Parts: sequence; C-alpha cells; structure tokens
Amino acid sequence: MLQASHSKDPLRTDGRFAIVCSRYNAEYTEPMLAAARSVLEAAGAASVEVVRVPGAFEIPMAAAALARRRTKRPRAILCLGVIWQGQTNHADQIGGAVTRALMSIGLDTGIPCIHEVLTVTTRAQAKARCLDPETNRGVEAAHAALEISEALDGISGPLRGRHTA
Repeated sequence: MLQASHSKDPLRTDGRFAIVCSRYNAEYTEPMLAAARSVLEAAGAASVEVVRVPGAFEIPMAAAALARRRTKRPRAILCLGVIWQGQTNHADQIGGAVTRALMSIGLDTGIPCIHEVLTVTTRAQAKARCLDPETNRGVEAAHAALEISEALDGISGPLRGRHTA
C-alpha cells in the first residue's frame, strides 16, 4: 500500500541534530539555518546544535568532528552553505570537494550529512533557494534529515551503534 508523503505530515523526533552553517554569504545562509532549525524544533528535536564555520570548504571538517565524537552524536548533520559560481573553476572545485567529503563522512560514520551547500550563479537563484519560505533549502534539509534518520532507524535500530550520552 502506498504511504502518504511526509512532506504534508511532518515526521516527529526526539533526537539530537546538528547544523553546520557557513558564515560566508550569511545573507543567504542564516535564513536557511533559521528555517532548518524551526522545522527540527517543530518536529520535537531534543536538541539542535549549531556550529558556524568560515566558509563552505570548512563545513566537512566540522561535520566530521560532530559525527566522530564519542558523546552527544547527532542523528543527522545538516550542512548549509552558498558558493557563488564565478568565471573560474574554483566554485566547482570547492563544491566537488565538499560533496565528496560529506558523502564519505556519512558512509564512514553512519551519521547522515545532509548536503545543502548550494552553488549558485545569480542573486535570483540564491534568493529563491535561501530566502523564499516556500523553496528555502533549509526546510528541505531538515525534512531530509528527519526522513533519513527514520529510515536508518528502521534498518539498524534507533541507536545505530552510537553512544547516547
């Protein structure tokens, strides 16, 4: 039987979550952070820890530290940043490195790293993805974190081998 979409009926949780947010491009990242935090808190998250880092390139380092610590490990880590595509391939290099690192952290630790480090080329793209309440990627990140946490709990049990202290 087909199940109802979680997008209309938000998931509930009592778990711990973390958000790693880039300070660079704060005009766009802070609204994503606020939206993600709001969704997680409305879902009943026991705690939402926020770690701010200088830029997108530093996000995986903080995510890895959160995922690997012995206590207070989060059920999922939401990674929020904005990378502007310029006239060189620098943005592509940063974006690719961040993507590979976040996937590796998730696979190595069993803690999902939700990737909302956006590469944009125009202000209109950034506004639509970060400032518009209906398309804010922070909301999308929070829903993805809740859903993957629930899915992994169904596969491996709620503790997934993590310390709970």
